[in-house]
Amino acid sequence: MPVQSEDILVIGAGPAGLATSACLRHEGLAHVVLERELTIGSAWHRHYDRLNLHTTKTYSGLPMTPWPKATPRYPSREQVVQYLQAYATEHQVAPRLGITVQAVKRAGDRFRVETSAGAMMPRIVVVATGYNGVPKRLSMPGLERFRGTAIHASAYKNAAPYRGRRMLVVGCGNSGAEIALDLAEQGVDVAMVVRGPVHVVPRDIFGRPTQHTSVLLSHLPLALRDAIATATMGLVVGDLSRWGIVRPALGPNRMIEESGRIPMLDLGTIAMVKQGRIRVLPAVQEILPDAVRFADGALHPFEAIVFATGYTPGLGHVIEGFEAIADARGRPHRFGEETAIAGLYFVGFRNPPTGALREIGLEAPRVARAIRDAAEGHTEARASSV
Repeated sequence: MPVQSEDILVIGAGPAGLATSACLRHEGLAHVVLERELTIGSAWHRHYDRLNLHTTKTYSGLPMTPWPKATPRYPSREQVVQYLQAYATEHQVAPRLGITVQAVKRAGDRFRVETSAGAMMPRIVVVATGYNGVPKRLSMPGLERFRGTAIHASAYKNAAPYRGRRMLVVGCGNSGAEIALDLAEQGVDVAMVVRGPVHVVPRDIFGRPTQHTSVLLSHLPLALRDAIATATMGLVVGDLSRWGIVRPALGPNRMIEESGRIPMLDLGTIAMVKQGRIRVLPAVQEILPDAVRFADGALHPFEAIVFATGYTPGLGHVIEGFEAIADARGRPHRFGEETAIAGLYFVGFRNPPTGALREIGLEAPRVARAIRDAAEGHTEARASSV
């Protein structure tokens, strides 16, 4: 296929890609959006049924388009899908769907981007594929001989297939805790693995969204934010160690900054743990054909396992030189600005306590303005050389 010559390329048509495209259009910048799936916001089409936004509509609107007033505080998965579709229509975002980006590398003053539909040669590349690009599957001793069902959380939809079965959820992040809750609410015999210390944060405290408090405190020094959060959680959540959940020594904000570990957002999971309807177990040591052995030596029978073990961006094998601009978790060092690779930007790779969608709403306009300024500088440079 012939090489294409579009100057600005946005990769991904989830919330970050849609927001970036809308902001580029607002700045008068022609561009192309590629999406490997056959629909926009594809991840939200696949998420488990009971999922609602964990952040409020107040701080989850994309640039220039607030949520409809009639939407509940925490929109459902279906409402998120509808919002993204309406957003794309309103801002005339028209991605080229079903096209996979296979490689991105510098080629002189441009990039050479290899795709399943041929090569492109843009000057600017904005990667907006998100930090949940590829499910992370831990290597567990004995998993290959397990006779039951074993899936990643990305494949979980609802509790129906697991009624009457003994279930294990490995992981206690937002997905793991909510999937365990979903199973328990449907009467499934479920246990949840908590491998180490974890912060537990209620979604709402005294009727106020925790996210709103995080936004209010976000300008304070990190140590002060952690001191306030730790004191508040001590009063509201209390000591959960008798149920196998221990609070880390590091504060929640510092833990997010240093390791990317997100607190367990409690939507009712802790109440189920205290009632004995969700058992908490330590790290998995070995998986047997019909049981699992844990770090404390205990052996428990299970017929199905859900691995809520997170995701990676999966960009190391796509972007040439990515290792030099990313951390050990595969996430870029710079967000919402040009990286050390000239012309390369990332939007939507942070998940701070103030909310991932709120962060996208800040990053996308900033990137669009930076690209506009760079484009104007390039035009002026060409004019002066004539």
